[in-house]
Amino acid sequence: MTLRHFLRDDDLTAAEQHEILTRAKAIKAAPFRDRSLAGPEVVAVLFDKQTLRTQVSFTAAIAHLGGFPMVIDGKLAQVGVRESIADTARVLGREAVAIVWRTYGQERIEEMASYANVPVINALTDEFHPCQVLADLLTINEHKGRLAGLTFGYVGDGANNMAQSYLLGGALAGLHVRIGTPAEYQPNPDYLERAAQIAAEQGGSVTVVDNPVDAVAGADVVATDTWVSMGKEKESDSRKGSSSPFARFAVTADLMAQAAPDAIFLHCLPAYRGFEVDAEVIDGPQSVVWDESENRLHAQAAVLSWLREQHRASTR
Repeated sequence: MTLRHFLRDDDLTAAEQHEILTRAKAIKAAPFRDRSLAGPEVVAVLFDKQTLRTQVSFTAAIAHLGGFPMVIDGKLAQVGVRESIADTARVLGREAVAIVWRTYGQERIEEMASYANVPVINALTDEFHPCQVLADLLTINEHKGRLAGLTFGYVGDGANNMAQSYLLGGALAGLHVRIGTPAEYQPNPDYLERAAQIAAEQGGSVTVVDNPVDAVAGADVVATDTWVSMGKEKESDSRKGSSSPFARFAVTADLMAQAAPDAIFLHCLPAYRGFEVDAEVIDGPQSVVWDESENRLHAQAAVLSWLREQHRASTR
């Protein structure tokens, strides 16, 4: 059996995504019943980028599974600078049963996976945020009772990691994914093409539009993200200023009203009220962002548990 990693949303099949979400529900219902990492087994958790929810949720998830989170400060380790990614992977693979990495380019985590002899999990890269999308799908399922056939409207930066993971992960779940974004901030065409292929197989669809109303009209779920992703700080003035191309994509009460009356609102956080979302939306009755934040813990515990099970089976 091939060593499995979770580097991007479509590393899973639709059936595997469903299996992990089902496992996440069970873990949430009984947090300490799954002891996949009992020992405690060590999971290496590296952070090159700033973090709150990722560090909290992964360390808690590992502990809940009976493991030990070996947290590594990427700025101190200087992976790829002081020591090559390949050598780091070889070191960590001897001392941990899995590697979790929050880093920059997707090529970095792919190189880590190619040299590690244990599962590698993408805790965020510039291209994808697959663990967040699993948490979002878990949240949607909790509030809507299903995933397949629902309409999901995202508005904001269509070229960022959340939009691209929503395309792939949402397509796997059978959602009708709409990305509303300025014309100059389109998703990577290769990822869009891949998402369209998956959606056709799963009975969903993917659409990119440059009108926010078209993106959210009648939607069951509305989502957004910061307009200034990590690594884009130098563009903050142009992205947040009065002439920002994103200004008309802000999730206001008026825009939210274009969605279905019982639509829910998602935001992966941190949120900047008054920019990508109004306070009355994110703090209002349709917002489920705190459920979404908590569900990072349960979704990631399920990913760790599932990958550990796959790895044990591959080494028998």
